[in-house]
Amino acid sequence: MKLGIINSAFDQAGVDTKTGLEHIARIGFDCVDVFTEAEGLPAEEEQLILDTCAANNLPMVSMPVVAIGLIDFNDPVRAYHVARVKKFVDLTERLGGKNILLVLGEYLWQKEVIPPEAQWQWAVECCREIGDYCASKGLEIALELEPFRLSLLNNVDAMAKFLKDCDHPAVKANIDISHLVLADCGPEEIAKLAGNVAHVHISDCNGQVHGDLPPGRGIVKFGPYLQAIKAIGFDGVVSIELEYSPDPDRIVEWVEEAYTQTAKLMDLAGVRS
Repeated sequence: MKLGIINSAFDQAGVDTKTGLEHIARIGFDCVDVFTEAEGLPAEEEQLILDTCAANNLPMVSMPVVAIGLIDFNDPVRAYHVARVKKFVDLTERLGGKNILLVLGEYLWQKEVIPPEAQWQWAVECCREIGDYCASKGLEIALELEPFRLSLLNNVDAMAKFLKDCDHPAVKANIDISHLVLADCGPEEIAKLAGNVAHVHISDCNGQVHGDLPPGRGIVKFGPYLQAIKAIGFDGVVSIELEYSPDPDRIVEWVEEAYTQTAKLMDLAGVRS
């Protein structure tokens, strides 16, 4: 497996795109996930990403997309977000990536007023359409499991059911290890997603709330999860997800710590290639 990181760690600390990507390459990451907005992205910024990644031998792998409008009850809203996500697919293709990391969001109004089954079906239909578009370009969707009470995909069983309902070869799962811990999903449950994993996220947490901390700063026991991911035959990218450093002025040290600890974990598990 390769070790990557989402470049939003630097962006959120006020570091410009080029400098952030250069730090990521210098620290030793194998690849990068690029967080941006495809809608209206200046051509100069896209070219900057391409040129900086090429100059630093830093392949772009995944592009996170939050598109909660895909489960909106208004047809025009869903149509807009399908079109928006397709722009991310186009951008991912131009940047040489492999997948879009798609976040679907949560049920509206506590599953009241609108039947939750309707929102689920809208998500399935939208993902099939986007999946067709991804497949036409040789890309995949990696669906994010979010460990929040009302998230559509908030545990492994929900993810497995959604993938079955989509029944699309380009629609797969993202495994986020700290999210699994927060959702009370043990490493043994990962086997339910065998053959349907496109990407992996790694970060730490305190076991109670969403953290996105460097490994070692929380309570997650990563070894069994990494071994379970290896056991299902996954050999793609494990990307560190760091959000909102408590000390933005020391973001470089924060990322370096995350890299060192994650690389050590992957080496101990025998999964880094």
